[in-house]
Amino acid sequence: MSEIQLWTIPTNWQWATIADIGEVVSGGTPSTKNPSFWGGAINWISPADLSGYNNKFIFKGAKSLTETGLENSSAKLMPAGSIHFSSRAPIGYVVISKTNISTNQGFKSVVPAKGIFNEYVYYFLKSAKRIAEERASGTTFKELSGKAFSELPIPIPPVDEQHRIVAKIDELFSELDQGIESLKTCREHLKVYRQMVLKHAFEGKLTEQWRNGHADQLETAEQLLAQIKEKREQRYQQQLEEWKKAIQTWEEAGKQDKRPSKPQQPTLPPPLTKQELAELPQLASGWCWVRPEEVSSPEKYSIGIGPFGSNLKVSDYEQGGIPLIFVKNITNNDFTLDLKYISQKKFQELQAHTVKPLDIVITKMGDPPGDVAIYPKSSPVAVLTADCLKFRVWSDFVERNYFKYCIESNLIKKQLGFITKGVAQKKISTERFKRLCFPLPNREEQSRIVMEIEKIFSTADTLHIEITNNLEKAEILRYSILKKAFSGQLVPQDPNEESANVLLQLIRAEREAIIKPTRKPFKNRKKEIDTVADLISVLESAPAWLSAQDVFRQCGISDGAETEAIEKLYLELRDLAKEKLIEVERRGDEDWLRISLVKE
Repeated sequence: MSEIQLWTIPTNWQWATIADIGEVVSGGTPSTKNPSFWGGAINWISPADLSGYNNKFIFKGAKSLTETGLENSSAKLMPAGSIHFSSRAPIGYVVISKTNISTNQGFKSVVPAKGIFNEYVYYFLKSAKRIAEERASGTTFKELSGKAFSELPIPIPPVDEQHRIVAKIDELFSELDQGIESLKTCREHLKVYRQMVLKHAFEGKLTEQWRNGHADQLETAEQLLAQIKEKREQRYQQQLEEWKKAIQTWEEAGKQDKRPSKPQQPTLPPPLTKQELAELPQLASGWCWVRPEEVSSPEKYSIGIGPFGSNLKVSDYEQGGIPLIFVKNITNNDFTLDLKYISQKKFQELQAHTVKPLDIVITKMGDPPGDVAIYPKSSPVAVLTADCLKFRVWSDFVERNYFKYCIESNLIKKQLGFITKGVAQKKISTERFKRLCFPLPNREEQSRIVMEIEKIFSTADTLHIEITNNLEKAEILRYSILKKAFSGQLVPQDPNEESANVLLQLIRAEREAIIKPTRKPFKNRKKEIDTVADLISVLESAPAWLSAQDVFRQCGISDGAETEAIEKLYLELRDLAKEKLIEVERRGDEDWLRISLVKE
């Protein structure tokens, strides 16, 4: 019995270890090279089967073994009612098997002894994830060994109290889950509501009454575009005159330096065809469709994407200098998140990818792509990385927030989905982005639309924050329930019940009375080691981050690689992380990986 006491428990309870309350069993995986090992009647699970799985019980996994497969692996068939705890990638999934089942080596399981209620152990292990992680070994990729799992402390109450505790947890969790489901439904309704607001905004319905009341005072969008075109031409003529003077100065100086570059005459996309207009929604009166180039800043490189991977690598990162903008900065609308920098010298090579304050920045990957943010006004000049796109509007004539909200709407997201191309890595190119069609009103109505959207969204955001806070409180309450349960505060104790110390002594006595049979060694078994797919190739071919679980699967691990192959992959991952050839990011319960080379 355990001498470790993590917290105070009632006098008729007893601290024990997992090994004290049942048989601890590790899993195994037969080789996938032999098809006769797979597809049989023996249930078999891996941690992948529990990803997103919220039920207390499980009947089977995605794969099964044959009798031969079981015999030719270290997997063991455990009886129904066994508790299975994932010991890596990630640590902390818990489930009870409803049928006889075996597992891969990603689980440490316990077959509970008589008098130990498996659902009590299940709930304790659900609450003990942090305790387990603290006892896991490894740095980047933690794993809980069989010995460490066996030695996990667990408070044991009398038999009947175990059942009362589980019944109370089930009752409280059922009420809590109903509340959480209602909150999540409200959150989803908010998303639908926001999209409905955007739909009305860009159909002209949100400002219809205002527009009708000011009809004789407003210019049309066509007139606005004509002004932009005229101003663009004037600017070009001014640049042309400046260039002619520069050429004259250059010639008078003997043409010694590089010849000044002639400014490019502005070119705009052709008008939309009848067929293109027929595929777009009907516009409000006085509006027109516009391409990004027609409203972009006249500055060079106003629309563009991040540099090719060969132009920006992890080895270019510095401790300070010019900040970089990544997909996660845009998605989280947080440009201080995990800051990385490049030198001023490298920045000079990447002028085409410069982002200035108030530029619109967009993710060019996703399903669909189109997470969007405005680079903050007070921020320094930055550089885009791969999978990001910038759109610098001409703010003298158009409202940047109008275009930002437009990109958030399903109207543009649908178009983004159509122009996202590729097989392994679907992305938006600059040229395809330029083919988007935005509904454009005059400048006054753009500002009015932004004001109406932000007024409505302010209320929605307040409600969203409240929902998020309540969801967080619900999870805190869940752990509070478990904390009370395993300290003897959830249900009353019965002084007439037999002490847990007696129960544990009976378990130990029964175990000592059993003569354990010697397991027969495998006969004529040739050990097969799976050849792990090239890890670097897997990560290089990934469109973005991959979860460790997906990496294992693509390397052949979750499909049944032997223990040696798995250990080899873990060592390879550890070494690559140390050498900074791969990046590792912790997200919730899992490690996510990507190749350090920044791709296009």
